[in-house]
This record gives sequence, structure tokens and C-alpha cells, in this order.
Amino acid sequence: MSKVPVLYSYFRSSCSWRVRIALELKQIKYEQRAVHLLNNGGEQHSDEYKSLNAMEQVPSLLIDGLCLTQSMAIIEYLEETRPQPHPLLPGDPVLKARVRQIAEIINSGIQPVQNLSILQAVGPERKMQWGHDAISKGLRAVEDVLSVTAGKYCVGDTVTIADLCLIPQVYNASRFKVDMSGMPTISRIAATLEALPEFRAAHYSKQPD
Repeated sequence: MSKVPVLYSYFRSSCSWRVRIALELKQIKYEQRAVHLLNNGGEQHSDEYKSLNAMEQVPSLLIDGLCLTQSMAIIEYLEETRPQPHPLLPGDPVLKARVRQIAEIINSGIQPVQNLSILQAVGPERKMQWGHDAISKGLRAVEDVLSVTAGKYCVGDTVTIADLCLIPQVYNASRFKVDMSGMPTISRIAATLEALPEFRAAHYSKQPD
């Protein structure tokens, strides 16, 4: 495997996006290989890619002689092996639990319900309403948690894994026309995060695909 980490990614994938932010914050130089989720029925279903990722999903990261899949596992691995220059989890166990709580509302409670494979199964006539409802419900729950945890960012005044998960989901909220007027804390935090150079570099519009 290449000594330079290789990220298999799709520009608009929420899971790929959050890993890109982590790599930027950790100042890890990496190569990116695009896996287009729609071309030719989805490049993630090719035999070549399935040899890397049996779930036929993005992202996959080749690093340290390993092939890692699942965005949260990848981010946690980066955090444990490369805690500096930007720790993504606080030391305090209560705050750490809050970070993971927010991240998992998004990672487990929102994103899988409105991802590409589900929307394809729902069908073109229902997919917009389906995605809207899933995202709206989940982000309202995140807003409730943020009323307790938020400082400048999701948990206090340091960027954490929760923030990495939030930004791609806010983008999806826009795609599915979710009314964010009742979620002022999310909107404030998202605007602050979007101004950070690492978040700008990881933005879907800056990707090679």
C-alpha cells in the first residue's frame, strides 16, 4: 500500500466529508481517489472497490498499512494514533460522551435514513419528502442537545467530532429544503465552522470529483 494515505471518497458523501475534515485538522497529507456513487450504476459496486469495502460504501482509507472503512471508525483511529495537532475528543468523560451523543444522532439516526441507497429504494416521487422528514426530526434532536452543550462549537469552544458530523448534515438539510429557522444554535455553529480553513478545504465544492 502507498505510504501516503489514500482516501476513497465521493465529493457529496456525508461520511467522506467528515473524514476529509478530520484529515485536514490533523494536517495529514493524503491522496484522494473518487468513487462516483451514480456513474455506471455506482462505482462502489465494482469488484475492484468491493475488495476494499465489502459494504460497497464510501469512505475507505488506506493508512498505516491498513484499509479502514466506516467514517466514525476512521476518525477515531486518526484521533487515537494522531491526537495532535488537533484533538477531536475532549479529555473529560462527560464531554466526550456528549460529543459522541451528537455525532451518533447524526451518524446513526439521520444519515443512514436519508442516504443514497434508501432514497433509491423509496423512489423518485417520495425521496424529497422522505429525506426532509428524516433530517428535520434528527436536527431538531441535535438542537435540543446543543442547548446544553454548545459554546462556540457543538461542545464547548473546541472543534470536535460532533462538528465534523454536523456540517455535512446541514448541507443535506439545505438540499432537502429543511426549514432551519427553528434551529438557531445549529445555524450559528455551522456558520462559524464553515469559515475555518480546514472546513473550507474539505467542502464538497473543493473536491477533484
